[in-house]
Amino acid sequence: MTTAVWWVRRDLRLTDNQALCAALARAEQVIPVFVLDPALLAENEAAEKRVTFLFGGLQALDESLRARGSRLVFRRGDPRDELTVLLTETSAEAICAEADVWPYGAQRDARVAEELPLHLTGGLTVHPPEAMLKADGAPYVVFTPLSRKWKALTPPEPRDILPAPERIATPPDVASLPIPTGPTLLSEVPFPPGEVEARRRLDAFLVGADPPAYRYAETRDRVDLDDTSHLSPYLRFGMLSARQVAAMAGLARELAPDEEARRSVDTWLNELIWREFYQAILHHFPYVLERSFRSSLQAIPWENDAAAFAAWCEGRTGYPIVDAAMHQLTQTGWTHNRARMIVASFLVKDLLVDWRQGERFFMQHLVDGDPAANNGGWQWTAGTGTDAAPYFRVFNPVTQGKRYDPQGAYVRRWVPELASVPDRFIHEPWKMPAQTQQSVGCVLGQNYSNPIVDHAWARERALAAYAKAKQDLPIEQDVKRE
Repeated sequence: MTTAVWWVRRDLRLTDNQALCAALARAEQVIPVFVLDPALLAENEAAEKRVTFLFGGLQALDESLRARGSRLVFRRGDPRDELTVLLTETSAEAICAEADVWPYGAQRDARVAEELPLHLTGGLTVHPPEAMLKADGAPYVVFTPLSRKWKALTPPEPRDILPAPERIATPPDVASLPIPTGPTLLSEVPFPPGEVEARRRLDAFLVGADPPAYRYAETRDRVDLDDTSHLSPYLRFGMLSARQVAAMAGLARELAPDEEARRSVDTWLNELIWREFYQAILHHFPYVLERSFRSSLQAIPWENDAAAFAAWCEGRTGYPIVDAAMHQLTQTGWTHNRARMIVASFLVKDLLVDWRQGERFFMQHLVDGDPAANNGGWQWTAGTGTDAAPYFRVFNPVTQGKRYDPQGAYVRRWVPELASVPDRFIHEPWKMPAQTQQSVGCVLGQNYSNPIVDHAWARERALAAYAKAKQDLPIEQDVKRE
């Protein structure tokens, strides 16, 4: 075979790229192509930060390809139509791409495969969803048994990681549109796109000097600390492979100085397995993007108060930890996983707003917005999904703030109007005496919002609403992430 196409989708990397290696094994020349699908672009129209991050990643990939004698061909349109034209223009005989689990992606690939020589490889996850099945062939819907199965399979080691090719021969005359160069990411978005940055962060987190991975189990829920990996946007677009992450985690575990450090690495690796769990759930149960996984909680009587939802979106709830997280989300395109759980619980349980509204808002703002992980997280918090928190678990935003932002540093950073509030009031500013409010320049109702709902009352309302909706169906219980 003379020419093959590497169809780039969610794998913006050269290292450990199974689709690229498959194309190189089939043909003397390889054409890397990214097709900007108008349907997906329209769906992500409001997600400006994520789309900008994607374009930056495409630019970085093109630079890496050019250093190897190749380049990224950029097309815009329906993928099947554009690939058909590309094969006609170049006489390419095969298309290699990384398999996707999203319903739209799977349907798109099926349409392409009906007419074109599409060959799919692994790469989105360490172990494909088809390998993560029970003995009877049924998919797992509880995390812990799946994690045991995942860990029982042979883990990738550093020597298993496919190296980036030194040279890629690409026909010089393949037509391409210019890769979008703007807008550039705002300085507030702390994610320089590209494979090089992804690998730098992975190394710094796992095997650098005093790596944060060795204290992850202790500090992972502290929203005021910078001890998480910040790799999720890079995994989202495949600037780093899941296999690379797992292999480096194994190496970090071998090098760990003590049992506590090894336990921390294992705890962090579990987060990667959660990601794979949710990818498998979306693969096997695509309807979760539309409705609750649990049929017993399909008919919760939501309040869906528009004013309350707007206050949540804009960080005006009067609960500092909630408002801080929403400000960080909308300004940077990212927020800590603990903060995501806190704000999700507040929207669903305190405000009784349908979790799908929050899920949609997150997808509009998150740089790492992934339909599988985002849906899984929201349904977990709402108590409606697989392996979910029980519906009667309601996060107390004050308790959560005191526990995971004990000195209020996170709140003060993202809610500057509370900067001078004394520590003892930072998570309950409504308890400040009027004189204190005046002296610190934070008068409730003027400089900062009063709470839009009483948490104790809201909790009881939520429990009543869920109890009304719940049918007498068994709910599998599991070790909870809270």
